[in-house]
Amino acid sequence: MAKIISVIALLCVLPAIAFAARPEKSPFCVRGRVYCDPCKAGFETPASTYLQDVKVKLECRHRHTQKVLYHAEATTDATGSYKIFVANDQKDNVCDTVLVSSPHANCKLADPGRDRSRVSLTSNSGEVSNDRFANNLGFTVEEPMSFCSQLMQQYELTEDEV
Repeated sequence: MAKIISVIALLCVLPAIAFAARPEKSPFCVRGRVYCDPCKAGFETPASTYLQDVKVKLECRHRHTQKVLYHAEATTDATGSYKIFVANDQKDNVCDTVLVSSPHANCKLADPGRDRSRVSLTSNSGEVSNDRFANNLGFTVEEPMSFCSQLMQQYELTEDEV
């Protein structure tokens, strides 16, 4: 009888020890892309290109005090994509991905309204996956390219409306 009780106790305790001893993994992966808007359209167009070697940061702030509680950075790859791994659940914190800098001399102006994206980094959001997708972030040029007025006609926008 004592042998059976010790086996049952061992079967109950071993999983708990294994669970406690396993290394903590990053529960969230924030993914996004960074593009260049050569037409100053304010959104992605067929003329947009994705930028490599752009620095992007993730900041999570306290909802009321705005104090930064979590910070991480990433650099885009050849497809303009980035991944930021987040160490823990950010619960009620407000988290944004933000453009930091572009090494591209012809496309280094952060596009207002496309320079940050809010992401939810809590497991209590109803999302099943731990992957979080931020809206694409954009840089723009100082002057639109010459072909842009023709491209904007597809969207029935004139230069006055852009």
